[in-house]
Amino acid sequence: MLNIEAPMSRQITRRVAMIVFIIGDIHMSPEKIARIPEIENADLIVINGDLTNYGSKEDCKTVLNHIMSINPQVLAQFGNLDKPEINNYLQDLDINLHGQARMFHNRVCFMGVGGSNLTPFATPSEFTEQELESLLTAGYDQAQTFIKLAEPIEKIKIPLILISHAPPLNTRVDKLANGSHAGSSAVRNFIEKYQPDLCVCGHIHEAAGSDHIGETPIFNPGMLSKGGWIKTVIDKSTVSAQLHD
Repeated sequence: MLNIEAPMSRQITRRVAMIVFIIGDIHMSPEKIARIPEIENADLIVINGDLTNYGSKEDCKTVLNHIMSINPQVLAQFGNLDKPEINNYLQDLDINLHGQARMFHNRVCFMGVGGSNLTPFATPSEFTEQELESLLTAGYDQAQTFIKLAEPIEKIKIPLILISHAPPLNTRVDKLANGSHAGSSAVRNFIEKYQPDLCVCGHIHEAAGSDHIGETPIFNPGMLSKGGWIKTVIDKSTVSAQLHD
């Protein structure tokens, strides 16, 4: 069972660094997760979307079972190639990030937005920019509530990490093979305004890499099957991330 504490729970907080691995664009091929060094000992695995290819709840369950057999501590959200029923399934499992925030061990707060902005391909889970803006606002408001409750207890600044399946517009991590940009303006506007400590996205496989908007580092690990993943270290209020591809 996922071990997520409510922000009000008092506990003896570990002051060692927390290790979080962030992956995405799995597309029914989770096998390479076993090759990620020390992932079985990580504090948490976060999945940024596209667990399946137009898949069902049962397909998602197959992928999650494989990942959770290696490490059961998982947060996830659906991508544009996951059907809406997968969003509901993740919500039922109480591991969903889409449109909401999760405080983990009173040490770090994650917020997420799944699916993607509109594409020419009419994939199963797409949103208008206005809808993405509303989802981001809802997640941020919830995150701020959690953070304001946790910070007086922990006496540190709680980092905020944005997990967005769609990358922010006009960055190195949203560029298609033809050079055009296909990211979300709502995600970009959110990062410009609120400057989360880290953003990890996906969706545009060929745009694996890194960039930044203001002080916010942005990473796109690309497809898991091609070996892409992010190792994130949270040490008190400091977040550091490294792309492995």
